[in-house]
Order: sequence, then structure tokens, then C-alpha cells
Amino acid sequence: MDCLLIILGIVLVLKGADWLTEGAASLARRFNVPEIVIGLTIVAAGTSAPELFVSVASALQDTPDLAVGNVVGSNIMNTLLIVGVTAVVAPMTISRATVAKDIPFSAVASLLLIVLCLDTFASIDIAGNMISRIDGFIMLAGFTLFMVYTFSVAKSSPSADDARDKAVTPVWKSLLFIVIGLACLVVGSDVFVSSASSVAEQLGVSQSVIGLTIVAGGTSLPELATSVVAARKGQSAIAIGNVIGSNVFNILLILGVTSVICPMQIGGITIVDMGVMLLSVLLVWLFSFTRYTVEKWEGVVLTLIYVAYTGWLLYNL
Repeated sequence: MDCLLIILGIVLVLKGADWLTEGAASLARRFNVPEIVIGLTIVAAGTSAPELFVSVASALQDTPDLAVGNVVGSNIMNTLLIVGVTAVVAPMTISRATVAKDIPFSAVASLLLIVLCLDTFASIDIAGNMISRIDGFIMLAGFTLFMVYTFSVAKSSPSADDARDKAVTPVWKSLLFIVIGLACLVVGSDVFVSSASSVAEQLGVSQSVIGLTIVAGGTSLPELATSVVAARKGQSAIAIGNVIGSNVFNILLILGVTSVICPMQIGGITIVDMGVMLLSVLLVWLFSFTRYTVEKWEGVVLTLIYVAYTGWLLYNL
């Protein structure tokens, strides 16, 4: 029954994210918002909504490892598997501004999380340390800076979308998609967290590993679908903006809000997991410098690294 509920939770989360993203993106285009800004904000917020609800629900249900593991695992999956698979499907063209500002911001957010998780620098072991309310407010302040920067880009870069793009969906229908999408996300994430926690206990698997793999994979599926579809349509800005924006949202907004609501003690997440999260962003940044494109072979490399990391997690169960 728990397995069936996990599947039901994933379906609700995926459909909710799809409807929320479709409605929000349609409304954004009516206000002439550039594609990269749509990817960094509206689409990223919609596809990161599952992580938000899952993480908050996990913290409130006293499973903080699931909350932190969900965010760390989702970011690793975003930058290694999603960028990797998307580049294999269609090489991703990266703008100079994204390489110079957006990707570095994601790397800084990852580094900030590592620093905040180290209550003392006497040891790199983060187990037992706290992500406190003060840490949460620091992350939310960083998120505010990110949003101010992103919307300043929107003002200086008017959208090239034509009238046809603006008239895709009526306003009432967009709002309906947003409301129904949020409802599905709330219900689906709650069912998913409860069932995944139950399965973890029955199998003797730690909450952190479940968060880094199953939960992270389930909540990252919206990003994967959105980025692959966008890249195949030639909308690389939305594809890479979705990934980078989701990473920033996951760390600064989701963990920020979650830790303000309920301070979290770190258990099974290791400095290795945090290191892989940071190095994956740096690797995507490095690949982006090569003709400002993530080529197919680079996508294969990213995907293989993710497979190796997942194998390492399973080996160390």
C-alpha cells in the first residue's frame, strides 16, 4: 500500500507542477518577461514547488534528513542528470550573462549552505550540526538578492515574445491551472513523504539516503521534463534557467523557509554529498565556457557522474 501511495504522490506532484508551471508561464509572457527570467523564476518556482512542500512536510513530521536530503539530492540531480540528459537530447546554448552571473550565483548558494551547515570549522563532519532559524534568515536574504537581480535583468531585457505567445491561454484558465496545481502539490507531497518514510523504516534504509535518491528523484521529475521539452523546442534559455533557478530556489528559499519554520539537525547527510552538489555546479559552469554550449559528450559525462554517485550511495547503504 505504501508503494502505491508513493506512486500516487508522484503522479499528483508531477501533474500539479505541470499545471502550476503552465499557468504561471502563460501569465508571465503576457507581461513581456524574457525567456531566461521565466526560466529562473516562474518555471523554476513551479518545478521547485514539490521540493518546497516535501521539505516543509518532512521537517514538520520530524524527518529533517529527508528535507535536507531532498534539496541536496535534487540539486545534484538537476545539475548532473537533468542538464546531462537535456544536453544529450539537444545541446544547450548558454548565454554569456548566464555563464557570468546566474551559474556563479548557484555555486555561491551551494557554498553558503555548506558553510551554514558547519557549526564549527574544527571538523568537516556536518553530522549533528544544526540549520538554525538564523541560518534560514540568512538564506532568505540571499534569495531576496537573487530575485532583485533577476527582475533587474527583466527590466533591462524586454522579451521578444510575439502576440501569439501571449494569447496561448486565457487569464482565467491560467489562474485555474495555478490553483489546481498548488492543491495537487500539497496533497501529493504529503502522501509522498509519509509513504517514503514508512518504506524507509520497513527496509531499514536511512532517511538521508531515501531523501537523496527516491524523494529527490520524484520531486526533480518536473525539472527533467520541463528542461528536455524546452531544449527540444530550441528554448535553451528556459531549460538552463529552470535548472539554475531551481537550484537557487531549493537552497535559499526552500531550506530557508523550512529552517525558519522548524530548525533542522543534520543526521545522515555527509560532506561528500554537499561536495558533489557544489562540484556538479562548477562542472556545468566549466562546460558552459566551451563555446557557451553544453555539448552532447559533456551531457554524457554529467550523466555518468550522476550514475556513479548513485551507485556509491547504494554501495554504502
